[in-house]
Amino acid sequence: MSLRDYGTLTPLTDKISKAVQRGSVSHAYIIEGDRCIDKERFAKDFIKGVLCKDDPGWGCDNCAVCRKIDHDNYEDLYIVRSDDLSVKDSAIAQLQENLKIKPTGGAGNIAIIDHADSMTLRAQNRLLKTLEEPAPGTLLLLLSENTENLLPTITSRCITYRLGNYQMGEELLDLTLARQIMDMVADHAYFYEFKDKLTKAVKDRDGAFSLLDGLERLLCQYLIGDANGYLRREQAVRYVKYIEEARRDLIAGVNYRYAIRNLILKIGG
Repeated sequence: MSLRDYGTLTPLTDKISKAVQRGSVSHAYIIEGDRCIDKERFAKDFIKGVLCKDDPGWGCDNCAVCRKIDHDNYEDLYIVRSDDLSVKDSAIAQLQENLKIKPTGGAGNIAIIDHADSMTLRAQNRLLKTLEEPAPGTLLLLLSENTENLLPTITSRCITYRLGNYQMGEELLDLTLARQIMDMVADHAYFYEFKDKLTKAVKDRDGAFSLLDGLERLLCQYLIGDANGYLRREQAVRYVKYIEEARRDLIAGVNYRYAIRNLILKIGG
């Protein structure tokens, strides 16, 4: 995708495009949004807007640079991921070594840190050194669900874009499973039916968190009146409470299968 394709995020994409065209892109950004929002996809389209020569500020989505970014083989782009629980100090140390490598494209090295808000304290303190003295042309994109988990010294050195500040379109959300689960609740499905569906669809903790975010977003639509449905307001409020209880269980390290199945039992399985 190009930044032009994010119709519901026009205020943000316009701001990014103008910064690129003025040559005033910062060295570090935090992109914050729910787990069910594909922040990495948005980050890559951001990078295309920065690097694309055919459509500066937006990304043409067709040139060699844009295609390389889409396929994760752009030489100067490094992506750091968590080990399911956190981003460790060793991962940031390796990133710092990679950022010292002379960029082959000439524009500078770029890094995406997924689940940046899960960085250990030691990892955050290590990253702070890079944020304070970045090499020329370096661009860091920190993807986060909750910036409150980041040190103030980190957030103060980054520009934060909150994707949730805008009405999100389907281009960044995948609520398919959440809708299927809510439809099963409406149909009074049996627990074994939920269990079969979830066993096939939710493979890990990350998938469990994504389901919780999707369910919560749908329930919020009921609460603000944007969705037609069978739920009474008090039911929606109660279900959101159950979802947050499941989220706390996941954060505390409870097995994701148990946390999700316990949730389903509470909301009608």
